[in-house]
Amino acid sequence: MSIPAQDFSPFAARRARVLDTLRSQGGGIAILATSPEVVRNRDAEYDYRHDSDFYYLTGFHEPQAWLVLIAGDTDRSILFCRSKNLEREIWDGYRVGPDAAKEVYGFDAAYPVDQLDAELPKLIANQPLLCTPLASDAAFDRRLRTWLDAVRGLGRSGTLIPLRTLDLRSLLAEMRLFKDASEIAIMKRAAQISAGAHVRAMQRTRVGMHEYEVEAELLHEFRRHGAQAVAYNSIVATGANACVLHYRAGDAVLQDGDLLLIDAGCELDSYASDITRTYPVNGRFTGPQRALYDLTVAAQEAAAALTRPGAHWNEGHEAAVRVLAQGMIDEGLLTGTLDGVIESQQYTRFYMHRTGHWLGMDVHDVGDYREPGAPHSAETPRPWRKLEAGMVLTIEPGIYVRPGDDVPEAFWNIGIRTEDDAVVTKDGCELITRGVPVDAGEIEALMRG
Repeated sequence: MSIPAQDFSPFAARRARVLDTLRSQGGGIAILATSPEVVRNRDAEYDYRHDSDFYYLTGFHEPQAWLVLIAGDTDRSILFCRSKNLEREIWDGYRVGPDAAKEVYGFDAAYPVDQLDAELPKLIANQPLLCTPLASDAAFDRRLRTWLDAVRGLGRSGTLIPLRTLDLRSLLAEMRLFKDASEIAIMKRAAQISAGAHVRAMQRTRVGMHEYEVEAELLHEFRRHGAQAVAYNSIVATGANACVLHYRAGDAVLQDGDLLLIDAGCELDSYASDITRTYPVNGRFTGPQRALYDLTVAAQEAAAALTRPGAHWNEGHEAAVRVLAQGMIDEGLLTGTLDGVIESQQYTRFYMHRTGHWLGMDVHDVGDYREPGAPHSAETPRPWRKLEAGMVLTIEPGIYVRPGDDVPEAFWNIGIRTEDDAVVTKDGCELITRGVPVDAGEIEALMRG
């Protein structure tokens, strides 16, 4: 991989925001490492994927890299990375190196990573505040302790260690919750690619195929359009497998009359997309399938209507639950009143997950779901967070009916989920994954070809 051709100013702006926070605390130092490489078995490694927080602040893809930010009389942004090494580059590929990293990525300084242990104690010394990912990685903590011990060893000469700490992960989670224009542009493109992959899967699905063959169609479309990876392991589940929430694409054969649930999305330039569609293998919904499918779509519409600035996080979920619970009663899956079914949580037998999650660099992205800093107690939790423009989340109601003596047989082994990615706008939300049909009639028309 060479240096990507992109604008690195958004990364510098984010570093500046962290420095502003440190300065507001009286100055200090922030330290962040990227993810380590992980061996799969013997000489084979998993495909490398950088730490999301690290990339958010740097735009730097390579392993064995560290970021140091210092807010003081003069702000400094420092990268430690692998040195240029022509022999290793023959085997492993291009390395940016400190000199090019400083110039291209906009750091104030860049050093070889093998100088890290010598330089960090000097940089930490006499800083009033230490900002790191607190208690998130044992290897990082061990290394940090050696640097602090080195600073303590200079105590007789008047050198001080930081007396206060700040969790860098929490700070970055709040920043990452609100996407800027460059991030939303990438996410819309990722959504477009993923929607196209779902369309391809619908068009090519046939009775007698295996789940893994359908997965191959998705992966083909992801890579063909430039996505670097999947955002998560694809779920391709036919028949009863669709009632397993985190099922992986396996070798089950697609049967005539069954549904196929696909939950799959690509990762593009470090940002995730997340789409779920459920459709009939033979291209035609049965009556019971259509009833539950339309119910799920109605639940999603109810949740989307409440995905707007000022609405709290849980309102969309509550709206989806009311629609689903009433439908379960109407179809004979549950008995009782709507309020009773909701209060007793009987509906969770067939709908057991939340209606969405934050989406961004991670598919289950960072950010509090409740108001940060709001008063709370053991008896009274913090209030749900209010949605604001720039947040991105999924809306994904579902219904999963396992066989049971008290369950109408016509609904046995039907598993349905409909999921779209929503960008909160100033007056509502934009569903950015609607490049693949949701309406049952439109799905059937697409599959007829």
